[in-house]
Amino acid sequence: MDTGKRNKYQQMLFIAWRGMRSAALFVADELRRGTLLENLRSIVKARGLSIAADMSHAELLEERAARLGPKTFLTFGDRSFTYGDMDRNANRVANLLRSLGGGPGAGVAIVMKNSPRWLDVFFGLEKLGMYAVPVNIALRGDQLAHVIDNSDARFVVIDHDLLRHYRAVADRLGHVEMVVVNTEGAPEGFMPPVGMVELDTAYSPGYDDSKPPVAYNPDDMIAIMYTSGTTGLPKGVVYRYGTSTVKMVSIMSRFFLNADDAYYTCYPLFHANALFLTVTPSLHAGCRVVLGERFSASRFWGDLRRGGVTIFNGLGAVMPILMKQPEKPDDSDNRVRSVLSAGCPADMWEGFERRFVVQIYEAYGAVDGAGVVLINLGTAPVGSMGKPLGSRCRFVDTEGRDVAVGEPGELISYVGNRPSTVEYYKNAEASSDKVRDGWLYTGDLVYTDKKGYVYFLGRNTESMRCKGENVSAYEVEQAILKHPDVLECAVYAVPSELAEDDIMATLVPIEGRTIDPVAMPGFLADKLAKFAVPRYYRVIDALPKTETHRVIKKDLEALGVTEDTCDSAAEAG
Repeated sequence: MDTGKRNKYQQMLFIAWRGMRSAALFVADELRRGTLLENLRSIVKARGLSIAADMSHAELLEERAARLGPKTFLTFGDRSFTYGDMDRNANRVANLLRSLGGGPGAGVAIVMKNSPRWLDVFFGLEKLGMYAVPVNIALRGDQLAHVIDNSDARFVVIDHDLLRHYRAVADRLGHVEMVVVNTEGAPEGFMPPVGMVELDTAYSPGYDDSKPPVAYNPDDMIAIMYTSGTTGLPKGVVYRYGTSTVKMVSIMSRFFLNADDAYYTCYPLFHANALFLTVTPSLHAGCRVVLGERFSASRFWGDLRRGGVTIFNGLGAVMPILMKQPEKPDDSDNRVRSVLSAGCPADMWEGFERRFVVQIYEAYGAVDGAGVVLINLGTAPVGSMGKPLGSRCRFVDTEGRDVAVGEPGELISYVGNRPSTVEYYKNAEASSDKVRDGWLYTGDLVYTDKKGYVYFLGRNTESMRCKGENVSAYEVEQAILKHPDVLECAVYAVPSELAEDDIMATLVPIEGRTIDPVAMPGFLADKLAKFAVPRYYRVIDALPKTETHRVIKKDLEALGVTEDTCDSAAEAG
């Protein structure tokens, strides 16, 4: 047997072993909980991972605290908190909220930066049967008011330094009854406005840290997760206690994680990636979370070394940015074993693995994806997201017709009438548009190869029509990123003198380098079809982004062709 075949065989054995281990741990947990038979019946009936008896994140924390009390769960900077610490602090916050009138069915908007207290609030409100509304801390004005008001949140818990943004829209928020201010780190002498309460109260000596005697209704909401709002006002995706997906995460988390792992995230806790794909899996595995304040390319690997990190998530834009940092002799000096990636460019994949001595696992999922998951465990081609796990999927054109192999199409998945079908809060029109005739429309463009492996092409809202052809902004961006001087870029449509679109690219150079926009069409000539090469190029210092590093293209589209934009058609004369 040659080396390549032997390595692939060993990889398959490893995957099979980890899969059986994950399933066995799930069964053991369910047996202890007394819900094994109920959930096995629901899985058999649905022919997939359908959980009839789910649980809350707070219940999972309580389980782990009872078994792993003194073990460290969270590291944040130079502070560490055990599983027991986290559970007791969540009880303190729950008892504070209860004293203020909090209880089952009430919403809490969390407007806080990454910190241990963010999680205390999140776990604490679940102990009262309340629902969480994690709020993007970058929101201002109309968008901030929309999320808090649309969610019907009765409570707001907010960092002291974000309070001014809330107060600017407070007169438009008719549902809010109480504001709790986190004054941790506030300037000396800072006092919340009259009528507001300090979160510090929950952490005062002797404050009640016992679990409040409150139960939740499985049909009540546990969270409303709002979409990024990069193309319009954010939409709220509803999660309920009875279908929280907490247990669904168990099998996948045990596949990747061991009890001695340190799982790093620098993404904001208001985003599903950090909250549901880092914190929840770590609870299942009984390992440690290393929480960063925010992403910094220059500090990234140093932070991981200091935290003893063994695994992290890499979202689309982050991987190329890390790869384009200057190479250092200690690039491979880290404990990281694997990276769970989403959108790693195919041409950077193997180079990233070699340079940092890690293994990349590529995956696909969405907060409004109703559990549709694809994953490449090293058994699919580089650049592929693998194949759908337990989902019946199709790939269709704008008319709903199946596309041929190799042709771009929207990924849709059959969800039928199962409870996990996507529900947008107070937006029946968006809910019915998302799921039609039992098929969930993801809004993502992909293509498949002859073996059925799936490749990402971008959002269908970012597809452009140029010279009679459909052009994927994602594909154009990946071609531009091959330029040695380009750190990141955004590609989008601008109005054409003709009936269709012209393509524009806004570029950010690597620090200390310059980009000649006039030379870009020549650089792209052998990388893209002629109709896909952008006409317009603009070079700026930084792209407008959400807190999760998604480019806000609507801001760039609104600017259009500016005075400092290079028109390659005019240059060509």
